[in-house]
Amino acid sequence: MDIKLLRAFVTLSKSGSYHSAAEKLCVTQPALTKQIQTLESLSGITLFQRGRHGARLTVAGELLLPGATAVLERHDFFCSEVADIQKGRAGKLTMGFGISSFQRAPRHVAVFRSQFPDVQVSLNDMSSADQFRQLTEGSLQVGFVRLPAPAQLDSRILAEEQLVLAVAQTAYTETAVATELLQISQLLQLSRNRGEGLSAQTSQFLSGNNLAPRTVSAADDIQTLLALVAAGEGVALLPAGVSHILPAGVRLVALEGKHTTWQTGIAWNAQLNDPVRDRFLQMVLG
Repeated sequence: MDIKLLRAFVTLSKSGSYHSAAEKLCVTQPALTKQIQTLESLSGITLFQRGRHGARLTVAGELLLPGATAVLERHDFFCSEVADIQKGRAGKLTMGFGISSFQRAPRHVAVFRSQFPDVQVSLNDMSSADQFRQLTEGSLQVGFVRLPAPAQLDSRILAEEQLVLAVAQTAYTETAVATELLQISQLLQLSRNRGEGLSAQTSQFLSGNNLAPRTVSAADDIQTLLALVAAGEGVALLPAGVSHILPAGVRLVALEGKHTTWQTGIAWNAQLNDPVRDRFLQMVLG
C-alpha cells in the first residue's frame, strides 16, 4: 500500500477538512479526494463521512487511525535513519588494529566519536591477515594494518614501523650486541597463525643478516612473549609499538641492517558503498 495514501488518511482525519488537509499535503483538493477514494477502494472500507462540516471518521476509520499513525511514524523514523546513514552521521563502524597502531587507532576513534556520537564504533585487536580477509568479505569496514594490502583493497600509508629486540632488563647489559643475543638466546616468536606478517618479517631479518637462534619457541600473543622475556626465558623480535605495553623488566634494543622496517597504514574495501566509513577515512586522511 502506498504510504502517500496512509498519509492522506491520517492528515485528513486530524484536520477534518479536505481543503486544510490538501494544503498541508501540498496537493489539490481533487487529488486528495482521489487518494482517499483509492484507499477506501483498496481496503473495502468507508473511512470518512463527508458533509457540510467537513470530513468525519467512520467507526471503522477511527479503529484504523492508530495503526495508520503508527505506520507513518515508523516510516518517517526509518527515512530519517536512512538519511543519517547516507550522510555518515549514524550507523555502525567496525575496525581492526594491531600493536603498531596501538595508540593511533584509539586516538582517531576518540575524535570520531566526539564528532559523530550516534555512530556505534567497535575496535578489535586482530592480525593484518585477519583484517584483510574481513575487509574483503565486508564484515570489517576499516583496518589499521601492515602494508602492503591485497590488490582488491584500497590503502594509504600512515607510518613506518621498526623491528626491535625485546630483552630482559636484568639478564643483559646495555653494551650487549643485539645480534649476539639472538645467537646465544632462545628466540620467542609469535605463532605464525596469530602474526603472519611479523613471522615473515622475523624470517627475513634473520636470513638477511645470517642469524640462527639457538632455539625457537612460539606463543599465541605478544603479552605472553613479553612476560616470558621478562622472566629471562629468551628474547623476542617485535614491532617497536610494543613500547606502549612494555611490562616491567623488559627493555627494547634498536636493530639495524636489512629488513628492520616496514610500512603501516589504513585499508578499506572501496568496492562497498559505506558513507560512515568514508566519514572516518576523511577524518584520518584529511
